[in-house]
Amino acid sequence: MELILGPWPWYVGGALVALIMVALIYLGKSFGFSSNFRNLCSALGAGKSCSFFDFDWKAQRWNLLFLVGSVIGGFVAAHYLSDNQVPVISESSIAQLKAMGFESAGAAYSPSEIFEVMSVKNILILAIGGLLIGFGTRYAGGCTSGHAISGLSDLQWPSLVAVIGFFIGGLMMVHVLFPLIF
Repeated sequence: MELILGPWPWYVGGALVALIMVALIYLGKSFGFSSNFRNLCSALGAGKSCSFFDFDWKAQRWNLLFLVGSVIGGFVAAHYLSDNQVPVISESSIAQLKAMGFESAGAAYSPSEIFEVMSVKNILILAIGGLLIGFGTRYAGGCTSGHAISGLSDLQWPSLVAVIGFFIGGLMMVHVLFPLIF
């Protein structure tokens, strides 16, 4: 049981991702979670009023099944196969986060100041962040998993450009916007 409850080494997860990507490339499939939003909209009939959603979504049923399995698997792992591990972060990061008002830094998996307290500020941060992620995903033609895992495995130039953009955006958020917001 310790093997299941503890974190797995990077080389086990990396090897599993590599095996899945080799299988997907062999089968001629591409992977990405954001494409499931398009599939769901198409399945629910959005193709009748918007040509972007007018395609054969049934060819992507396997990806929808992967999405459902990921959600169920994440729930089972978090609630039944986890002993509430807190990621180890450096003392300097903990000190910087506590200086910004995150007293849960180093003691909780996610900042309880954002995700457990539903203030107007937190709701606005989560809503605006969600809209920006949705816009960025559509603008980039895919999400981080689609570009960074599937696209780079296929040696796609647009995915490399997108992943570089994701990193630049992440650095801008952490070093410029995050201190301004908090």
